[in-house]
Amino acid sequence: MKLRAGIAGLGRWGQVLVDSIYGKSETLTVVAGCSGRKEKVAAYCADKRIDLRNTFADLLKDENLDAVIIATPHGQHTDQIIAAAEAGKHVFVEKPFTMTKESAERARNACATAGVVCALGHNRRFLPSMKRLRNLIDGGEIGDPVHVEANISSVGRDYSADHWRSDPTQCPAGSMTGLGVHMTDALISIMGPITQVNATSEVRSYGDIESAVTFMTLRFASGATGVFSTMFQTAPVWFLRVSGNHGWAEVRDFHRLANYKIGGAKENLEKFAKTDIERAELEAFAKAVAGKAPYPLSPDDAVHGTAVFEAVVKSVETGTPVNL
Repeated sequence: MKLRAGIAGLGRWGQVLVDSIYGKSETLTVVAGCSGRKEKVAAYCADKRIDLRNTFADLLKDENLDAVIIATPHGQHTDQIIAAAEAGKHVFVEKPFTMTKESAERARNACATAGVVCALGHNRRFLPSMKRLRNLIDGGEIGDPVHVEANISSVGRDYSADHWRSDPTQCPAGSMTGLGVHMTDALISIMGPITQVNATSEVRSYGDIESAVTFMTLRFASGATGVFSTMFQTAPVWFLRVSGNHGWAEVRDFHRLANYKIGGAKENLEKFAKTDIERAELEAFAKAVAGKAPYPLSPDDAVHGTAVFEAVVKSVETGTPVNL
């Protein structure tokens, strides 16, 4: 039996999520939704057979819905996650989880108290290249991780003044909420907990365009260190290299991974087929609800990732390292 979900937020990304499973998934289906701009999504919902409701509360009152998918602006996530948990709905929420460690803990605890699954949508965890990198490191193939270098960047977008991405309270530290939290989650999944962040975010002007470049050093509980950069206004980048005491392994984009071991004759390059990572994360959520397998990103990792994000923002504001 398919998991029946409602979706809150049917903008660009909400529609990406729906499209990833519509007519393709045997484990879940989106049957209802709500949007702050109902008139703009009415035709889309009619085409996808989504019953368009007026409010998020309407979804929570529906006893025929098992779960909610939250794809709203992240400033709304805390209250929506808690309300969903209290209504007994399993929760899949898009990144960023929340804006502060304290609010993340409240959201996680509400789901735990209600006994519902809480799944955070970091789709890069589901890339075959990232799975291979985790397995390669966990298997000791490059020895003990010593240092990591990472960059997630993309072409900038010109958002209207009233768009939430134009609000510095919703999008502090440059592209951290739009891009950077994907990489901090990836780093946590590979390197373990982060214990210190020392971040800078500088606005650079290029002609008529102003854009922040955000970069930082990181320290991990394991003793390893790292450097990480993110910005809008360049060609798309997804780059992560882990250097170990026996060699290094590097994800160069979504579909390629290279590694080179001490004493090896040459670099080894692996290529991976394209995967629908949005469908993969939603189906992993459905499996977790069904009790077939834990969701690959734990609620504790969601809280820690939020704490790291909050530390980045604080470090940018103070100009000093922040310990977690």
